[in-house]
Amino acid sequence: MNGLIGKKLGMTSIFNEDGKRVACTVIQAGPCVVSQVKTVSNDGYDAVQLAYGDKKEKHSNAAQIGHFEKANTSAKSEVVEFRDFPTDMLIGSILDVTIFEVGDFVDVIGTSKGKGFQGVVKRHGFAGVGEASHGQHNRLRAPGSIGACSFPGRVFKGMRMAGRTGGDRVKSTNLTILKIDAERNLLVIKGSVPGHNGATVIIEK
Repeated sequence: MNGLIGKKLGMTSIFNEDGKRVACTVIQAGPCVVSQVKTVSNDGYDAVQLAYGDKKEKHSNAAQIGHFEKANTSAKSEVVEFRDFPTDMLIGSILDVTIFEVGDFVDVIGTSKGKGFQGVVKRHGFAGVGEASHGQHNRLRAPGSIGACSFPGRVFKGMRMAGRTGGDRVKSTNLTILKIDAERNLLVIKGSVPGHNGATVIIEK
């Protein structure tokens, strides 16, 4: 498995060979710089560190600037390690969308949109207490009873209740690459991926 760091640009739709309209997401993947190569002998494990997104030098500390100077590149805003890259890669190498092919299945990792404090209907898909008749008042979106009997006499941990929703690390798996624009480093991926427009995502092959 290998991958890239990218930015979600937004969603659109295209027509496939059968003439059916398919929803898809456009991601600007790379170019990424190999900023470090870790080996078992030096670091205890094999990994390749990729960096993406330019960052102003005044917003980087001396350690970060020195780290990226070893790769002959400017400071970057995003750094991610990939465990399944070949460790014989050269520091400073540039990776782009050409590592993918149309039809490949990829996993996309991102941070889901934050939705704030939400009730059980939106957060967990509850149906509410019941219909609006028979004396029910303002209970359509209520969670209902959460208590138990005298045994165990408490509410179990993990009970699905209202609370803060979204803002979690989410992986969407087995998404198909429909198109690749190598000139602009764009991937058109079938379906939706987590995150808002402009959010940083990780694409794993």
